[in-house]
Amino acid sequence: QVQLADAGGGLVQAGGSLRISCTASGRTDTIFAMGWFRQPPGKERQFVAGISWNGGWSYISDSVKGRFTISRDNAKNTAYLQMNTLQPEDTAVYYCVSRSQASSRYTQEVEYPYWGQGTQVTVSS
Repeated sequence: QVQLADAGGGLVQAGGSLRISCTASGRTDTIFAMGWFRQPPGKERQFVAGISWNGGWSYISDSVKGRFTISRDNAKNTAYLQMNTLQPEDTAVYYCVSRSQASSRYTQEVEYPYWGQGTQVTVSS
């Protein structure tokens, strides 16, 4: 099993930046990929970004592409989501996720058995 700890959320003004992190523990050797989903108020969860364990590839949703960057430090078992030019529509609970198997359906929630507790990101105008 893998445990994920989200951190770094908070309140930021529109146009600002924020970096959130996710640290994995437990059977970290089984991790194939990590990433984030987010759930805006009143909406369904949506895929944000993901990165492979070995750093060979990453995937960014169109809604945040060009503003968000995902990275990871394998030695620290930690992934980072750098969020720039934040807008009010980015307000959401951001959930760190992880999966242990390769999948072409990387934007689907069901592909990620491990979820963090979530961290609130609020962007004010």
